[in-house]
Amino acid sequence: MFDQLYRQRAELAEMIEKHTGQDGTQATAIPSLLFSRYSSHIGPMYGVHKPSLCIVVQGAKEVMLSQERFLYGPADYLIASVKLPITGQVTEASPKVPYLALKIEFTVHEILEALHEFQLGVEKKENARRGMYVSKIEPSLLDAVTRLARLLDHPEDHKMLAPIIKKEIIHRVLQGEHGAILKQIAIEGSSTSQVSDVIEYIMNHFEQSFKIEDLAKIANMSVSSLHRHFKEVTTMSPIQFQKQLRLQAARSLLLSESADAAEVAFRVGYDSPSQFSREYSRMFGLPPKKDIMRLLNHSDKMINA
Repeated sequence: MFDQLYRQRAELAEMIEKHTGQDGTQATAIPSLLFSRYSSHIGPMYGVHKPSLCIVVQGAKEVMLSQERFLYGPADYLIASVKLPITGQVTEASPKVPYLALKIEFTVHEILEALHEFQLGVEKKENARRGMYVSKIEPSLLDAVTRLARLLDHPEDHKMLAPIIKKEIIHRVLQGEHGAILKQIAIEGSSTSQVSDVIEYIMNHFEQSFKIEDLAKIANMSVSSLHRHFKEVTTMSPIQFQKQLRLQAARSLLLSESADAAEVAFRVGYDSPSQFSREYSRMFGLPPKKDIMRLLNHSDKMINA
């Protein structure tokens, strides 16, 4: 089994190098398949992790979900079953042995399709469980992922074969040791599905104020149940989740526009610029202006390197 995994990873590494050519995360010609390459330690990087399968072919990565740490390398794969604000950093990479990884994004509809088509048994509704986990990778899963990546060299086959192989990949994950967690997201009325509805609402309205009672109505739960299940899935309360989204959005606006911090604070939903500055510093390590200067200087150094 080890030899098989080694050969599969070597082939994937060659394909990622071939189709990236430079550092960064890049979309491929196959919808929902992304490749990443970094030749040095990178991070922390902030963003919203979409529902997806992530595989490191070479190197290692650390993902932080609030205070919970997920470490994974070539022997593992990471699954996010819902949208989650995370902090990630590449922990093993060098110019000679760059970090190489891929991500396959999926939807609840695609999980449902796999469940029905492969006639996989669905357990009864269970209490919500963490929306992110790491598992040991199996040759059968890596084989399917390798066959999907090979289609990049056969563009005439993308439309026909990519959806079929992607369905097989989801099937392999559903049959894995934590597959039951992914199944719950597709069960209508499960606590995981209900929490996902609230996550979607907060994602689309993070700049607005809300009452926890209104979120509980969206989830069709009591306030106490929503708090318990939401924290189990995300490690955060709904308010903490919203705060992370606001601060990430603010940082993105400050980087892309010439607006000042106070203006951006109001745009992402803060009433108090001073509170915004305090919470921004707590999350990113520096006040807004200094943080953006650091990011821009780092970007210039990378360009000139």
